[in-house]
Amino acid sequence: MRYPAYSRIFFFVRGGVIVSHPLLQLEPLRFIRLFDFGMSGCITHIWFTMGCRDRDYLRKTILRMYWDGEEDPSVDPPLGDFFGVDHGIVKPFQSLPLDMTGGTGMKGDRSAFNSYWQMSFAESAKIVIVNECYCAIDNFYYHVDYEEYEELDDEDILRFHAKWRRENPCDGLRLEEVDILDVFIKNKNLRGEGNYIILEAEGRGHYVGCVLSVDNLEVGDKALKFGGNPFEWWGEGDDMIFIDGEEEPSIIGTGSEDYFTHAWGMQDKAYLYAGTSLYEYDPNFEGRRKCTSYRFHIEDPVRFRKSIKVTLEHGHADTQSNDYSSVAYWYQTEPHKPWAPMPIVEERLPRPDSYDYLTLEQRALEKEIVQTLDDALTFMWFRERRIDPATQANTRHVFYGRRSPEK
Repeated sequence: MRYPAYSRIFFFVRGGVIVSHPLLQLEPLRFIRLFDFGMSGCITHIWFTMGCRDRDYLRKTILRMYWDGEEDPSVDPPLGDFFGVDHGIVKPFQSLPLDMTGGTGMKGDRSAFNSYWQMSFAESAKIVIVNECYCAIDNFYYHVDYEEYEELDDEDILRFHAKWRRENPCDGLRLEEVDILDVFIKNKNLRGEGNYIILEAEGRGHYVGCVLSVDNLEVGDKALKFGGNPFEWWGEGDDMIFIDGEEEPSIIGTGSEDYFTHAWGMQDKAYLYAGTSLYEYDPNFEGRRKCTSYRFHIEDPVRFRKSIKVTLEHGHADTQSNDYSSVAYWYQTEPHKPWAPMPIVEERLPRPDSYDYLTLEQRALEKEIVQTLDDALTFMWFRERRIDPATQANTRHVFYGRRSPEK
């Protein structure tokens, strides 16, 4: 048996001089190609960490991956969401394929981000970071660990995919002055026609899980009533999975928290395959109703031959109108079906919370100050490293560009 060669990609300056650390700076509205490999292999681990003064940098920075020369990326989510905590928030948690190591639960915090998803490719692989922040990402460190193979049978390889989408808000039924007990008794949803869609794919493969985030908007006077009191729980929606074009789901659940393997609500616990990476009732952020839950089908993948559609009710029988976003993870044959194009920055931003105290005028001033500071820091960064910004594209593994690449 011949063992594969193990390698790591990091910043490599042309001319054989290796920088003492894999550090890059990425200016606003530019992209950088971190990994561009032209043979068979498998990415086994990705580690990122970065610093950025834009509070929403984790929603504005996009992670893209392309396999074997494809034009439409197989991986295309905001960076923070891909690693398991959404809303642009950084919070430590641990699961088997993903983790974050730092952060206090605030937007704009710093952390290490790790992925252990296995990502095989037959001919080539490319990883691109797109910065759509209003300022530079000052300190971007990264490792991409991978194995090199002599060859792989292209027909047998299932490529890794990850896709983000959002409904803000979901189109729930308007049931004012209706008691939730009546909703449970009278409202039925057997075909999932109005459900929130986590994944819709065509081809052969298997679904390996998702990260789901909810900003719970139906609280207080906006909530349904339960015996006259507000019913503020978002998780009574059932999971429904349609395999190979079936009209009614062959997999149907009993509630959102049940799908995420919790019960009687979501607890503040993160486990290997399922759990909570961001808890809705964090005492440090009173009034914030944002949460993130995850479920990974690693030991129990959901297989499909022709197609799959993974959905979740937003409230029982789609009766609630909260802000939902998600990342679906799956493996499949290529080509994949283009689906859920990435929204513009303004449509990706998380809703502000009560502790986001800055007014619009103050945010505009903050943005202007940060951009001015970035100009000065960028000049100092290149001068200290004796790198000419006009020729910095001449690197072995790193490529800079001014627009989001088509390929």
